[in-house]
Amino acid sequence: MSKLAQRQKIRYRIRKKVTGTAAKPRLSVFRSNADVYCQLIDDVNGVTLASSSSREADIAAQKVVKIEKAKLAGQAVAKKAAALSITTCVFDRGGNLYHGRIKAVAEGAREGGLQF
Repeated sequence: MSKLAQRQKIRYRIRKKVTGTAAKPRLSVFRSNADVYCQLIDDVNGVTLASSSSREADIAAQKVVKIEKAKLAGQAVAKKAAALSITTCVFDRGGNLYHGRIKAVAEGAREGGLQF
C-alpha cells in the first residue's frame, strides 16, 4: 500500500470520530510539501467558517522557515475565529502525524486563543 493510500485510510478513521458544528467547528489542516492550509469547518451545514494558509500575502512575505509559517497560519485562523466569536474547536490533523508543521499550526492556534 502506498504512503498516500495509508494516509487516506487514517484520514477516514479520524473523520469517523471528529465532526464540527457551528459552535465548535473542526480545525482541518492540510500539509503540502511547500505550504500549510487550515480551515474551520461546520460539518453540520457543510460550510467553511474561516480559513488561513501559509500562502497568504502577509505570511508568505516573511522570510522564515516552514514551521514558523505554519505557526503564523495557525495564529491567523485563530484571529479570524475570534472575530466570529468562536473560542473552541476540534482538531483534525488530516492523517498526518501530530508533529512538525501540524503541531506548529495547533500551537499557533492555541496561542491565538482557540481551545481544543
